[in-house]
Amino acid sequence: MKYRWELLLWLWLAFFFNQADRQVFNVVLPLLRHDLGLSDVQLGLVGSVFVVANGLMVPVAGFLGDTMSRKRIVVVSLFAWSLATLCTGFGASLLWLIAARSLATGVGEAFFFPSAVAMLAGEHEETRARAMAIFQTSVYVGLIASGWVGGALAERYGWRPVFWIFGGIGMGLALALVGRLRDVRPVVAREAYSIGESAREILSQPVARFIALASAATIFVNIGYLAWMPVYLFDRFHLPLAKAGFTSMLFHHAAAFAGVILGGLISDRYAPGRPRVRMEIQGCALLAGAPFLFLLGRAASEWGAYGALAGFGFFRGLFESNLYPAFYSVIAPRFHSAASGLLIAFSFLVASGAPLLLGKVKETGGLGPGISALSAFYVAGALAAFAGSRRLA
Repeated sequence: MKYRWELLLWLWLAFFFNQADRQVFNVVLPLLRHDLGLSDVQLGLVGSVFVVANGLMVPVAGFLGDTMSRKRIVVVSLFAWSLATLCTGFGASLLWLIAARSLATGVGEAFFFPSAVAMLAGEHEETRARAMAIFQTSVYVGLIASGWVGGALAERYGWRPVFWIFGGIGMGLALALVGRLRDVRPVVAREAYSIGESAREILSQPVARFIALASAATIFVNIGYLAWMPVYLFDRFHLPLAKAGFTSMLFHHAAAFAGVILGGLISDRYAPGRPRVRMEIQGCALLAGAPFLFLLGRAASEWGAYGALAGFGFFRGLFESNLYPAFYSVIAPRFHSAASGLLIAFSFLVASGAPLLLGKVKETGGLGPGISALSAFYVAGALAAFAGSRRLA
């Protein structure tokens, strides 16, 4: 009983640095752009290659998580992406950033989530939605912290020490996890495990396919938002870098924190008697969040943008609190890690063009219209969620 909450704590901390290391690059973009003389399209390319590398490797990570030691995968992944983050601070060219940031960091991070979320699901049954909701809050706290701390450090010391500090702390945390996590091995023996069987089990579920479509729509929005929102506030309202990095993450993710906790509590209460409630919550959340996205791109004032960020964030949290509980409800437990990998891969590959696309929009007509257009993806995701809910009892 005690260990399942300790496990949640350690995985929360690891996922905190996963998201902080990922977002800090976007926070320091203005300084990095000036120092290395890169264009917005080139910086968008770095982000898009990161997403592609992550998306291609995460199915491999998922299948390995169903056959190998999940503890080992989690620890090695954390150490590897933290080392790559540290090395990003030595970058001097676009090619270095693509190698250290897009490829090394993206691949390292890909191996963490499938095994981590499968470990949580295995330890939490009656409390699964609540545990997943709490785990998801590490995303929000990590992004807020990276915006605040990363922006402040970059303004005072430059962008390079930011990567050295974040990467070094992550490597230390990986060493701490070696002694605290239990060596959880999946129940399926390696020789009895078939990748083809796993893929067929996952892809044969109609509800899982609709969940994947809804997930891809929201991930496209999230990746575009994370890549360019600090720059959007920096350019549009002429904010200091630290303030732009902090506020671009704070209002959105503080509201998402509230949304994900509320969604987890509602889901655990009503889903046992009405399984489709998880996807109904997702559909309603995306429909309600779409107008805030549209208004965000048209914000005429700084506080107007903050209000739109908060509304968008709250309904994002409601959606995310039910993503994996809904997905796992139609997938056999023995395939949870592989299923997570396939879901993330599909979502990330669909969304991989978002940073590059918004970078091109920025150079031609400004980021505002591009951000408003992201609301269409939320509407499409809502339709997919409602369609999937109709196929549940």
